[in-house]
Amino acid sequence: MSYKTILVHLDKKSIAEHRVRIAANLAIAEDACLIGVAMIGISTLTFQQAHIDEKDPVLASHLKFLHERAARFVREFETEVKRMDAPSYEGRIVDGEANQGISLLGRVADLIVIGRTNLEEKSPIVAPDFPEYVMMNSGRPVLIIPPGYEKDTVGNRVMICWNASRESIRAVADAIPILKRAELVQVVMYNVDNEPDVNAELAGSDIALYLARHGINVEVLPPQKNKHIGTALLELGKQQSTDLLVMGGYGHTRFREFLLGGVTRTVLGESDIPVLMSH
Repeated sequence: MSYKTILVHLDKKSIAEHRVRIAANLAIAEDACLIGVAMIGISTLTFQQAHIDEKDPVLASHLKFLHERAARFVREFETEVKRMDAPSYEGRIVDGEANQGISLLGRVADLIVIGRTNLEEKSPIVAPDFPEYVMMNSGRPVLIIPPGYEKDTVGNRVMICWNASRESIRAVADAIPILKRAELVQVVMYNVDNEPDVNAELAGSDIALYLARHGINVEVLPPQKNKHIGTALLELGKQQSTDLLVMGGYGHTRFREFLLGGVTRTVLGESDIPVLMSH
């Protein structure tokens, strides 16, 4: 498999700059089309349904500001990816808010690249649950870049959190294009005796063989035991100089509230390392 369409969410240059470069470098490596999407941040359909006049001077002024801001994000994106000589790219301004908009557009992409919401930012453009929502609703692999991440590439040293679940193998399969170019891919398993889908006697050898057949340089780390897997995984990733975590995203949606697994919640909330998740 390969990535032929990569979608990246656009917002403030100070926040999105490295995210755009990461997405562009992936597009260059994969000879893929890169689509940069700036959401308006609010759906004009909302006003129509509520019978609110969009021509109201105050509202019209606010909508103009939102459109102009999105247009600036697209211009900045196009300038940067042109400078990087991306093979194919397109900038889009899309009506609506980011959660649903990126999830829907991402369904016709091979990979979605987004940032994790910075809860310390005074006026974040996206909702606090943005990464969770996209991961749970897009049906596509989501590469989540943490706030403050300053590298322009990912995937040189990759760590797979493996438990043989459906979500776990989905994430691994979705990451294959990145894993093939990695210098080293490490597989780590936690509490294998408690994992119903893991053969403790063969722990890691099955997924290692699967990856090796793809030409991937893989190393299986000794099985780990820890009650707090999410925290332990992040610490291990730092120790191993990991620049990408690959793991399944666990949980389910109930209306707009999320019930996430503890490991998923910890990694999404605290990781300083980019994470590729699939659900």
